[in-house]
Parts: sequence; structure tokens; C-alpha cells
Amino acid sequence: MAALGARMGMTINFKPTRAAAQARLAEFLPAAGAYAAERNFVRPGNDHVARLSPWLQKRLLLESEVVAAARARWTFPAVEKFVQEVYWRTYWKGWLEQRPAAWTRWTEAVPRRRDGLRGERRSAWEAACAGRTGIAGFDDWARELVATGYLHNHARMWFASIWIFTLRLPWELGAAFFFEHLLDGDAASNTLSWRWVAGLQTAGKTYVARADNIAHYTEGRCAPAAGQLAPAAFAITEEPLLKVAAWTEAGSWSAAAGGAGERVGLWLHAEDLAVEIGELAGENVASVNAVWPTGIAGRAGWGESVAGWTRAALGDGATRAGAHFGVVVMGGATDDLAAELVEWAKTQGLRRVVAYRPFVGPWLDEGLAAERALGAAGVALTWRRRAWDTELFPHAGRGYFPFWERVKAAG
Repeated sequence: MAALGARMGMTINFKPTRAAAQARLAEFLPAAGAYAAERNFVRPGNDHVARLSPWLQKRLLLESEVVAAARARWTFPAVEKFVQEVYWRTYWKGWLEQRPAAWTRWTEAVPRRRDGLRGERRSAWEAACAGRTGIAGFDDWARELVATGYLHNHARMWFASIWIFTLRLPWELGAAFFFEHLLDGDAASNTLSWRWVAGLQTAGKTYVARADNIAHYTEGRCAPAAGQLAPAAFAITEEPLLKVAAWTEAGSWSAAAGGAGERVGLWLHAEDLAVEIGELAGENVASVNAVWPTGIAGRAGWGESVAGWTRAALGDGATRAGAHFGVVVMGGATDDLAAELVEWAKTQGLRRVVAYRPFVGPWLDEGLAAERALGAAGVALTWRRRAWDTELFPHAGRGYFPFWERVKAAG
């Protein structure tokens, strides 16, 4: 792993803690001003790449914290491109909240596409996942992803383009390969980025990897022959995705506090692990449940490293939540999270459970099952939302740049 990382990318130490996230942010800030000029270079030790995404995806570090830190250190023009990239993750999430069918289609397509591979196509898929295609760069990135749980964003774009247009493999299986191994694997960012490369996210707008571009931005370390790569894209089509009700209109969201004196429990999940900051921090929490659902990794398609990192991050969030609220945290693992939460609520005498509502993706499935089970047991589950999401998600219904203009206009 170390040799591969040194040759292709960078030294990676993604410790699954908030303290490690804060340390990495502090380390990156002095270089943030040169991010725009240097970010696309896939070079060893490129400190102009933030590498904050695994912590941001789990909200061990909040987007608002990162943006505030960058703007406190630099003028806005100096860090505009970096700040813009932080907002991309929010945009993708807000877009998927309004078109959740994009996620459902993908999850349903993966097993069908995988089972449909035969003969040479199955061999091509297996070679791509193992880094045995013979395409310079691509094979290194496949192995780097599996070994480290991370890839530079530019390499992700090249990889996806080659997977789709050169190897002619289903984009859904490429997204599944990334989701299996990426420590920052995010239902929205991963699925929608693959759709964008394929020309589905913005109809007709594809991304085609070029040999000269790869050679330039890897500074000659990866130089595929021009003839190895597809010279052009081909059309991929789908049925239109319907937009659901505006995010702020969804009836399942509530900012209302509970009744005075009622016992409230907090469900902690791995999509928001800084509950000691923000909207839930002032709740009078009597108990915290951070039990790990053992089946989520298999249902989500996470590999062992991703599942282990996520569970460890949940443990870090649980420790901080327990200290903040001054309560004992229920930990461990369970085969049935919904039943576990019902039993916990009964044992603790809870009238209400609060939680940040997970985003469209694997944790939302767990949350909705828990909501139904708790409701049947007479315990209300109150979903909360961060002000960051409340403000920004409704503007993510169209393209990114109208969204970004709204962000800039708001200051």
C-alpha cells in the first residue's frame, strides 16, 4: 500500500475521528490559497488537495466549519474554487433528495447488470476491478482505490470515463466498485458523478478522458497510448427522473421541541457524527443509541474496509455525544436495528427519539424502518435538520451553477 500510494498519489492516514479531521484541516489551510492552480495534478504528496472528504461525508467535520476556516485564512477570491468544491457535495445531496429515484434505479440496476455479464464482458469487468486491463493509469487507480480507500477526484473522472466509454462496462457497476471501496463513498456524490460522466446527469454532456490530459496532470507517470482510449463518447439514455416535492415541504421534517419533562433519546448514525454542535446540541437527552446494524454493509455494498472505518467513526461520534450530553451510550451491534431501538426506548422510558434524518441512501433505509417500528410502539421519532441543509437543499433542483450563484449572492 505504501509503495503504491507513494508512486500514484499521496500518503494517506484517514483516522476515523473528529480530532484527525480537524488536524488535517489545519494542515491543509496554508495551501488552500493555491488550490485552484494545483488541485488537478495527481502527484505524490500534493498538499493542495484537501483530502477531507471521508470526514465530511460522515460529518465528523462540518461543511460550515471547513468553509469558515478557509475564508478566515484567505480572501474569498483566493479560495473560491476550494469553497465551491465543498458546496458541490451539498448540491449533490440536495439534488438527490429531490430526485430519489436516481438512487433507487441505481441500487436496482447493480445486481441486474452484474448478473447480465457474460463471457468477454464478465472477464473485462473482472480485469477492470483487479487493475489488469493493460491501460496505463487505469490499472494503478483500480489498485490504489482498493488499497487506500481513496482516489484523487481527477483520477476518479478519468477512471469512470475509461470504464464506460473505453471498456464499455455498465456505469452502474463502476459506481458500485467505487461505493464498495471509497472511504468517502456518498450515495449522492458517487452515484450522480458517475451519471454525469455517462452523460445522464446533464443530458448529452459526457466526460471523455484524453491521453494527453492524463499524461499532463500526472506529470508523465501515467501515459496511456492515445489509441488505448475511446476517442468519443456514445449516447446512454434513460427515462426522465421525476422531481419530488420541494425538500422544505416534506412532512417528515420537524424543528419542534418536545414537551417539557419528557424523556428524549438520541439515535446516532454515521451520516452526522458531530451532534454536539448544532441543532441537536441543546436537546435534553436522557440516553444515546449508537448501535451498529450488522447487515448494513451487505445491503449497501460496502467492502470490509469501508464498513470497518464507518463503524469506527460511529464509535468516535458516540464517545463525544456521551460526553456532551453526560449520558451512557448504547453501543455494540445488532441484526435488527429497528427492534433494538424499540427495546432501548422501552427500557429507558423514552417518549420521543430525535435524530438528524439520514440522506437518501443506506442509512435512510435504516432510519425509516426505525421510524415505523418506534411509531408502532408509541414512541415518536422526530427528524431534525441542520440549518446548512435547510438553506441550501431547496436551491439544488437545477444545475450546479445556478445553485452556486445563489450561494454567492447570499454572501
